[in-house]
Amino acid sequence: MRICIDTQAAIGQQAGVGRYTRCLVEELARSHGGHDLCLFYFDFRRQGSPFPAGDFEQRAVRWCPGRIVQKAWKTVSFPPFDWLAGAAELYHFPNFVRPPLTCGRSVVTIHDLSFLRHPETTEAGNLRFLRAQIHKTARRADAVITDSDFSKSEIEDLLGLPSERVFAVHLGLDQHRRKTGAEDIAALRSKYSLDRPYLLSVGTLEPRKNYAFLVDVFERLESFEGDLVIAGMRGWKYEPLLERVRSSPLAARIRLLEYVEDADLAPLYAGAELFMIASLYEGFGFTPLEAMSYGTPVVSSTGGSLPEVLGDAALLVEGFESGEWVAETERLLADGDRRSELAEAGRIQAGKYRWERTAAKTLEVYEKIGGD
Repeated sequence: MRICIDTQAAIGQQAGVGRYTRCLVEELARSHGGHDLCLFYFDFRRQGSPFPAGDFEQRAVRWCPGRIVQKAWKTVSFPPFDWLAGAAELYHFPNFVRPPLTCGRSVVTIHDLSFLRHPETTEAGNLRFLRAQIHKTARRADAVITDSDFSKSEIEDLLGLPSERVFAVHLGLDQHRRKTGAEDIAALRSKYSLDRPYLLSVGTLEPRKNYAFLVDVFERLESFEGDLVIAGMRGWKYEPLLERVRSSPLAARIRLLEYVEDADLAPLYAGAELFMIASLYEGFGFTPLEAMSYGTPVVSSTGGSLPEVLGDAALLVEGFESGEWVAETERLLADGDRRSELAEAGRIQAGKYRWERTAAKTLEVYEKIGGD
């Protein structure tokens, strides 16, 4: 079977869907079950493919900017994707929406429906686009892949899809990531001037991550004399958070690192006293799992899929009453044995999520849909 994957997100996005696309494709390239694999992308600026040469075809459109074609898809549903990418038995679109097609079966990955559950947290232009496209995509796709059982239930509920057309495929962690020791952590602390113990949260600066609430909690931690470190690129609607930090009486102890290179993330996770995530809604939850993989205990909300993905290996706090978060966090900071238990349980939990398993489950969906 010839399988064509739209890999544009792997070029345009470092995190999120871009990361998903890169990791999935890299694993599929190693274990594509004898199927013919074609990777499609736009390359008007001649930047080249994000993937090295391998046992697959890479097909680029260089005569036209991708943004022009994508605008045409949004407005007039033309030209068909297969006219650009070539004919295939199956097409996979990893970034929420399905462009027009004239042949083949299609699989779309809809990672979550936060834009329907919490539209106030979504960037306005993206919200308009997704609202206009998501129901059409759901009707036209032969199958939908999503990141968790929670998101599968959301898609069935909010988009009205039958269960047999929606497949929950958990994402993976890089099991070959670099080891991190005391010297790495010390170098990281020196690089970013992290002179005190710190609590850590990682993720794009946007309302769904609920960072302002985390600042509230941090300000009330009387027994903790360290810093709050938030590492994430500026996304959308982040201005209130920046103002909240500027006006905080503990502003000097709140560090917004913005983008952190991949090589620095490992020691940043490993050096934290705790990892904290207060997200309103997650379709999966990469960052707390990454923290767990480096032995950092996690304090988490129960937003979306987080209880499913983190299991009993994190301290889960129901709701967003800051007093309860403060009490639970201070108890954990004072209890070294409990932190050690969570650190060990977290490593085990994180080890369950592997990209080779994600790729294998994705291939099963391809073969089920393409083999009908």
